[in-house]
Amino acid sequence: MLFFSGLFLITTVLFSQKRLSQIDSLAIVKILYEQQEDWNMGDIDAFMQGYLKSDQLVFSGSSGPIYGWEATRNRYKKTYSDRQKMGKLKFDILNVIGLSSTVIQLQGKFNLSRIIGDIQGYFTLNWIKVNNEWFIISDHTSASKL
Repeated sequence: MLFFSGLFLITTVLFSQKRLSQIDSLAIVKILYEQQEDWNMGDIDAFMQGYLKSDQLVFSGSSGPIYGWEATRNRYKKTYSDRQKMGKLKFDILNVIGLSSTVIQLQGKFNLSRIIGDIQGYFTLNWIKVNNEWFIISDHTSASKL
């Protein structure tokens, strides 16, 4: 129930952007929350399906940019090598901007609840539409321990 209430609120915010279609808005929200569920099940490989499988993918974090899908996946697997390090992830969408019919920028907040120490922060995701499917092409995430 909470998921659908949140989905309604997010969808309302997304529809306020002129360049976003209802279908595209729902698609990226669905992917983001599927990633959240995949993470919380400890499945980094499934989580990575939201990212474009390309050398053009860039992930920027506190240690600098990482280029490519495989390198990004390896970084996640090294940094979050077990369930204790992965914790429980929660995303909150703050803003979505349609830059074109095939590019969307999404800003959000995340909270990672962990026994070893919680982490929270903000992220900006640039999404690209390829073959009528949305993928993250750029992820800039900043985090801080609580």
